[in-house]
Amino acid sequence: MTDQPSPPHQPDCLFCKIATGDVPATVVRETDTTVAFRDINPQAPTHILVIPRAHYPDAAALSAADPAIAADVLREAGETAAQEGIAETGYRIVFNTGSGAGQTVFHAHAHVLGGRGLQWPPG
Repeated sequence: MTDQPSPPHQPDCLFCKIATGDVPATVVRETDTTVAFRDINPQAPTHILVIPRAHYPDAAALSAADPAIAADVLREAGETAAQEGIAETGYRIVFNTGSGAGQTVFHAHAHVLGGRGLQWPPG
C-alpha cells in the first residue's frame, strides 16, 4: 500500500460504475459518501451491499485511508438493516477482504445479510 490517496473512481471497477450510475443497480439508500444496493446473487432473503462512493480496494485500505467514510459505510449498513425490517430480528454485516476471504469485487463493500437464521461459524 502506498501513501498516495485512492482516486475517487477506477474506470474498470464495477462498483465505481454503480456509484456513478453508469451501471444500473437496485439502489435502496444513498448518501453523499455511500450507496446501498441489492446483491445480484443474494445469499439471504435480504442481501444488500453498502459501498463507499470513492474507490478503496478493500475494507482494510478504506479504514486506514479514511476512517470517517469507513464509519459512514458501517452506519449505513445499520440504517439499511432498519429500513429493510431486519434490525429487530438480527442481521450480519460482512466485509470480505482479499480473494482468500471470498472478495470478488475489489472495491470495499459491506454485505448486510438477514431475513433468515444465520449460522455460526459462517462458511
